[in-house]
Amino acid sequence: MANLQVKDIDDRLYESIRAFAKSEKRSISQEVVHILEKYLSQPKSFDLNPTDEFLQLAGSWEGDKNAEEIISEIRENRRNSSRFGNANELFD
Repeated sequence: MANLQVKDIDDRLYESIRAFAKSEKRSISQEVVHILEKYLSQPKSFDLNPTDEFLQLAGSWEGDKNAEEIISEIRENRRNSSRFGNANELFD
């Protein structure tokens, strides 16, 4: 069997995998293989090419705001974001 080594995993992600593995009475290695098998067994996830999906969006975001207003809004939302506020979430 082949071996796979993964480096630089975020500590919270690793702890989540470890917790899932423990709850399923699997080793971390077995849990990672299980997650990969489960994900890869879903052919729908590979139906669309990401480039094609992006190109389908072309023009769909047209609106009344000019570029400066959009940039200003993005920057303001970044400053006021609570995205990193909850340390208990995996991808907060």
